[in-house]
Amino acid sequence: MATHRAMLACLGLCLFLLPGARAQSAPPGCSPDLDPLYYNLCDRSGAWGIVLEAVAGAGVITTFVLTIILVASLPFVQDSRKRSLLGTQVFFLLGTLGLFCLVFACVVKPDFSTCASRRFLFGVLFAICFSCLVAHVFALNFLARKNHGPRGWVIFLVALLLTLVEVIINTEWLVITLVRGAGESSGGAAGNSSASWAVASPCAIANMDFVMALIYVMLLLLGAFVGAWPAMCGRFKRWHKHGVFVLLTTVTSIAIWVVWIVMYTYGNEQHNSPTWDDPTLAIALAANAWAFVLFYVIPEVSQVTKASPEQSYQGDMYPTRGVGYETILKEQTGQSMFVENKAFSMDEPAAAKRPVSPYSGYNGQLLTSVYQPTEMTLMHKGPAEGAYDVILPRATANSQVMGSANSTLRAEDMYAAAQSHQAATAPKDGKNSQVFRNPYVWD
Repeated sequence: MATHRAMLACLGLCLFLLPGARAQSAPPGCSPDLDPLYYNLCDRSGAWGIVLEAVAGAGVITTFVLTIILVASLPFVQDSRKRSLLGTQVFFLLGTLGLFCLVFACVVKPDFSTCASRRFLFGVLFAICFSCLVAHVFALNFLARKNHGPRGWVIFLVALLLTLVEVIINTEWLVITLVRGAGESSGGAAGNSSASWAVASPCAIANMDFVMALIYVMLLLLGAFVGAWPAMCGRFKRWHKHGVFVLLTTVTSIAIWVVWIVMYTYGNEQHNSPTWDDPTLAIALAANAWAFVLFYVIPEVSQVTKASPEQSYQGDMYPTRGVGYETILKEQTGQSMFVENKAFSMDEPAAAKRPVSPYSGYNGQLLTSVYQPTEMTLMHKGPAEGAYDVILPRATANSQVMGSANSTLRAEDMYAAAQSHQAATAPKDGKNSQVFRNPYVWD
């Protein structure tokens, strides 16, 4: 009797100390109060979880920044054909962001929620990315041959429909397996509860079955790879570089998929290392997501705001008015110069104010190309032949212009002298001549 009491006391002591023992078994780097489900996120003895966590975190930040840049560059996209692809590219970035987030679900230890998210989201997120690549290749084949492609909503609809196929496949696969497991567990014996839980749990899936459920995703990847080649053979070479981006991305993705599938279905089983199944999936997700960012997203974002050669040529011939600081400064400088020149021009004498001769009707206008001699030239030239005589009007005493009798007599004497001088110098042939003499100058 005493022996039984001693055994019960020892058992109670063990049960009392069990939580403390479990808390002390936490790996280095993790808090004793942390749920064992998240030990891989902080376990320094197995550094693969910490490394993948850092890589995935950097990918999430990078993808988020690239998404903001791509959306913010929409008003600056000059080529309408590139603008039609922005919706599909943003959808691609959302899929890439989801791949980086799914890495955390593969790093933590499996349970019902993490296993369900892996089985459903692994194929769906990759289907989003590969469907966008297929839609982009579909548009590039038109652009490389005709220099104009389908509308933006058509390209996005193609990517969305291709993604919905994988969504339907994964939903049916997940629901059927879970419902079948629940039916077997309800109809099974009570002593076979562990086996029925294994069937009903989303984690109880063979590696080969997991890979076989991704056949449609592999077909999308193959379609993007094959469709990128004809896009590089079109006569419009400016679209060839976009085909190179897609081709480089698909080649890298094919290499990553071959490696992780071989490792997941064959390598781990041969080396009896099932614990490396989760790291294999996490590494495949992070590596392929970074391949999307480096080989496709960043090159496409760098090319989205560049103008087409046609727009560049038109811009050189018909330059548009800028709105920058330099243009505003030039306009202000030009206005200030105009004001200063206008102010100085007010001090300058007017060019049209010229003296008018009292002997003619010259009104100050510029001379034309026709030669018009002045009065002084005619007086110094002497008499010339003419058909008639020019007789100067005789000033009389009744003239209102003359102010006294002396001025009238002096005018008469001057007129008589002019007449006598004209008679003395008249030509002998008796022809009439036109004489222009100054009556106020004596010879």
